[in-house]
Amino acid sequence: MQANTPQYDKDAPIVIEGLVNRFGDFAVHEGLDLTVRRGEILGVVGGSGTGKSVLMRSIIGLQRPSEGRIDVLGRTITELDLDQGIGVRRRWGVLFQGGALFSTLTVGENVEVPLKKYYPDLSPQLRGEIARYKVILSGLPEDAVAKYPSELSGGMKKRAGLARALALDPELLFLDEPTAGLDPIGAAKFDRLTRELKETLGLTVFLITHDLDTLYEICDRVAVIADKKIIAVGTIPELIATGHPWIEEYFNGPRGRAAQASHLRASE
Repeated sequence: MQANTPQYDKDAPIVIEGLVNRFGDFAVHEGLDLTVRRGEILGVVGGSGTGKSVLMRSIIGLQRPSEGRIDVLGRTITELDLDQGIGVRRRWGVLFQGGALFSTLTVGENVEVPLKKYYPDLSPQLRGEIARYKVILSGLPEDAVAKYPSELSGGMKKRAGLARALALDPELLFLDEPTAGLDPIGAAKFDRLTRELKETLGLTVFLITHDLDTLYEICDRVAVIADKKIIAVGTIPELIATGHPWIEEYFNGPRGRAAQASHLRASE
């Protein structure tokens, strides 16, 4: 299990050291350290208000930390301005909560947005072909390309957001509560799709979730945020063995036990 102050790993796609995020006098993170391994699905959990989304926004450059260092794909994000960071930003994709689709654009046009931003010289025809491929890759029917977000179900919106996140053939994929609001069947299908994409495309996945089934089914390791920092990182059995009260309650409570039992039945 990863220690609270990991040694720097130059081969890791994400390395965070001494991260501090303050809003006025309120500190969300104080000395947070985390290393994400290449090719893994890392689940990130923590109670409400522990700063899971703030952490993700810090990694992708939407939140400027008060202190600390964040290296992503060999570049120190905390030292780059918006223009300097273009090269590394097009190497990741992000699925925000709810999909965050542009309501006035079709699904295909939503997927084309990052292509227009980072590859403005692509022809409209090629952009359209790439968008159609990404929509199908995300598990949506081809005719969803021409639909507007208002015409999609909640699960389809998630997949449309995923298609946009995959538009630039990223090495890193950030998912913020991807199964929130989905029924159990839809959530399980999204989990399987995430695992398949990770294996097929060689992705490293940073996944924020409250879904215990997701943690058991697809996460290689789980990072726990509490007390304003990462208190433990490891497999679920390793985390439970720490004996930390919050971890114990989270994984050994009624929902945790149900998720574990379901996972064991599925693996038999």
